[in-house]
Amino acid sequence: MVLKNTNSFWSMDEEISASEAVIRVLEEAGIDTVFGVPGGNTGFIFRALRDHQESIRTILVRHESAAGIMAEIYGRLTGKPGIAIGQGVAMLSNGLAGVLEAFASSSPMLILTELEDRYPFSHHGPYQGVVGEYGNVDAKRSFGGVTKATMMPLNGPQAVQCTQLGLKHALAGERGPVAILYHSKAITDHVGSNSIPRLYPTEYYLPKIHASADQSSVTDVGQMLLEAKHPLIIAGNGVHISQAYSELQNLSEMLGAPVATTQSGKGCFNESHDLALGVFGRFGDTIANTFVGKADLILVVGSRLAPHDTCNAHKDLLDPKRQTLVQIDIETRNAAWTYPIEHVLFGDAKIVLSQLIKNLEIKGKPTPEVVKERCQQLQSARQKYGYFNSPYSNSDVAPIHPQRVVKEISEAVNDDALIVCDAGENRLFMMRYFQTKAPGTFLQHTGCGLMGYGIPAAIASKLIYPKRQVVAICGDGDFGMSLFNLMTAYQYNIPIVVVVFNNSALGWVKHAQGERNLAVDFPNHDCAAIARAMGCNGVRIERPENLRDALYNALNSAKPTLLDVCTSLEESYRDLTSPLFS
Repeated sequence: MVLKNTNSFWSMDEEISASEAVIRVLEEAGIDTVFGVPGGNTGFIFRALRDHQESIRTILVRHESAAGIMAEIYGRLTGKPGIAIGQGVAMLSNGLAGVLEAFASSSPMLILTELEDRYPFSHHGPYQGVVGEYGNVDAKRSFGGVTKATMMPLNGPQAVQCTQLGLKHALAGERGPVAILYHSKAITDHVGSNSIPRLYPTEYYLPKIHASADQSSVTDVGQMLLEAKHPLIIAGNGVHISQAYSELQNLSEMLGAPVATTQSGKGCFNESHDLALGVFGRFGDTIANTFVGKADLILVVGSRLAPHDTCNAHKDLLDPKRQTLVQIDIETRNAAWTYPIEHVLFGDAKIVLSQLIKNLEIKGKPTPEVVKERCQQLQSARQKYGYFNSPYSNSDVAPIHPQRVVKEISEAVNDDALIVCDAGENRLFMMRYFQTKAPGTFLQHTGCGLMGYGIPAAIASKLIYPKRQVVAICGDGDFGMSLFNLMTAYQYNIPIVVVVFNNSALGWVKHAQGERNLAVDFPNHDCAAIARAMGCNGVRIERPENLRDALYNALNSAKPTLLDVCTSLEESYRDLTSPLFS
């Protein structure tokens, strides 16, 4: 192959610092924002970033955990690797929350860190060293357990190429996080046109080929979909990753096939659509679990079918002995992982769904009468089982029922608002009762579910989509773990809205303990006052009739605003758990 791009700086007769070259690699990859805290030898990277402020925005966070979470959400929303930068020992100890989520949820991410090796004394056990010598932590082995790949460049050219390869590995196949651990000799070195190994433009390292499925298998599956009497689609996180929203909707409408989503897939299909079932599984609604259980053919798109999706493999929900299962996935190891699968279509969800649509357009599709009948059956079931409604949604009691809070949020936000959920029962209430109106608008960390995710994830979301409303949902336990992020929102004037479901407890754990509670209760902190002390707006809400105006004012404010809502502990995760789950 003859390289066509000869105008890149890699072909110029200049010598630049390796840290400068690393930043140019990020520019070539289209990265426009990075997140981190300077420290150790990453100071050289931040020094180089200072000269690239017009192309790359650097967000200083108050804790490395925020850098990891913001980078994960950047990768999830943009499809480009999110960049988290920080000192080696700090990223290894503090920064893993976002890394773990990226690993479990297949979000592309790059951790740029260093070893604090104090060369040539790295074998003397230097302070904060993570090089893996005697007396030091082994960062490469530690990061290796939670990333797709971990690289340790030892000189300048390796620093450049490992950064390029890191971008490649983060994006190739099933996406995920990659860690680059720069040795001090690598990040302080210089590179040029005569460097060995030779350096080439980053575009040649970025994956360009999107996988399509075997055409004969597509034809077979298309015929099976046509012959099925009760076809159904289960949509998982892979639909989000592939941005296959329109293709999913087109196939569903073509077949008249209802769509149920996994927890991580929630929001990939407009839940106000006539063929939407909402979330199925452990915390799924009755209508979704009923339709999944009665389907004769199930097309699983981008889901591993984990135990919480399948209610611990309950045979009344999914049963390959009575149902035909077909799976679309880009990762071969995910195929037939938890169930035997009749047919597997390996490839990118967006492309494979397009293949199926094209095949049905050529070979034939269900008649309009069949499609209409399937839609009518679903509408009748909504009347029978209910759909996104709760008797508590209109409750006027105080403390406020979580369902009433969800209802007010649903009515206040725009259809394209981004809803970012933290961990705990607050997320479960949102997942069950918040009805998405547009695809890709509901964000949650279902990979690991660590507390403290919501606020930093909302900040990153607002940076990516500054013109859209962004609302973080968290409990008071979550808020306690991430309140420092409000300082970042204030510093950069990022007008997110934070809604705290404040029940003065770790609600899920408290309810799980039953009557024998220990270490689950908090004092009744005024979270709104804490927000105001950080320069943000803060409003405490104790009565349900005050929710609507408070939300309106918050959504229209130019400042970050926190709504501290005093919520009831009366309902719990048990009320949302399917009877199929055991």
